[in-house]
Amino acid sequence: MDELVERLSKLDTCAVSDSLDRLGRVGVVLGITPTAPPAKICGRVVTAKLVDRTTANSATTRHLGTSAIMAANPGDVIVMQHGRSDAAGWGGILSAAAKTRGLAGVIVDGAARDIDESRELEFPIFARSATPMTARNRIVEESTNEPVLIGRIVVHPGDLVLADGSGVVFLAAAEAEEAIAGAEMIAGREALMKAAVLQGDPVTEVMGRDYEQMLAR
Repeated sequence: MDELVERLSKLDTCAVSDSLDRLGRVGVVLGITPTAPPAKICGRVVTAKLVDRTTANSATTRHLGTSAIMAANPGDVIVMQHGRSDAAGWGGILSAAAKTRGLAGVIVDGAARDIDESRELEFPIFARSATPMTARNRIVEESTNEPVLIGRIVVHPGDLVLADGSGVVFLAAAEAEEAIAGAEMIAGREALMKAAVLQGDPVTEVMGRDYEQMLAR
């Protein structure tokens, strides 16, 4: 496994978000949640951009998501710019194909469908919503492995992503090492605080003593 991905996979999004706060960077996307919690995915990003078929620059016969699946390596995460709740940007056959190729999961900034199928496959999907409505005659894929806008974050192919029950956080590839190191430090401190509370230290003392200084550099 990619060493940075392996380290990131041992963390949670809260520690990574705190590390980004500490560094003055933004990487958290709000409103995208697991469709079958609990779920956690972590990996390098492969992107796809979906657009309304009436505004697409050119017609395509390629089914959305398929190029991203074929471009991805085992352990990668497909991240889709979508933005709609009335047409699914992902479905069950795509989940089956992605699962077969060893992908870690998919993140859809919009709606997905065939959620029950994906649950049966144990293939994680994070999305803004679920819908039974098809993409057919509604949306098309404009590009694969080009920068995409997810929430307010510009995400590039090869960036890192971690998603869990608390949310989704992206790390730019060039800045991932520093952010992960900070998150590891924060997670270590929080583990000590939790241990202190469990052994009987008053939570007011533990939080007052350590929490507010957590992000100090």
